[in-house]
Amino acid sequence: MSSPEKSIDVSVSADAVWAVLADGWLYPLWVVGATHMRAVDDDWPAVGSQLHHSVGVWPFQLSDSTTVLDVAPGRMLTLQAKAWPAGTARVEIRLEPTPEGCRIHMAEEADRGIGWLVPSVVQAPGIRLRNSEALARLRDVAEHRHHR
Repeated sequence: MSSPEKSIDVSVSADAVWAVLADGWLYPLWVVGATHMRAVDDDWPAVGSQLHHSVGVWPFQLSDSTTVLDVAPGRMLTLQAKAWPAGTARVEIRLEPTPEGCRIHMAEEADRGIGWLVPSVVQAPGIRLRNSEALARLRDVAEHRHHR
């Protein structure tokens, strides 16, 4: 993936972070822009399964979905996230065990639609900011969920 990668260290295991990623109902807690879950496919996060969510602020919400493109349970999840009307983005999340817990890596790039026409250098600052926030949220959910 050619987009800038962001990473964050967390104090819980890769298994604890994976438990958050594997629970599709938690998606709006850590994904910037997702505001409401409507449904989660029974086989989430299997390849081809989808999350059905809303983006935007009520009453101006749009129905959207995110699809699993590739998965290595406990280690990696690649998603195709819709970003209507801009198109879709490919998002890769990798988990790397560390002595203190794990490191979460996230990379994203537009892969279809209008967003794909925008040069990477123009996309990168916004993607970096959004992914930094998403990683911080994912860390918080994984660490606090683990410690209950």
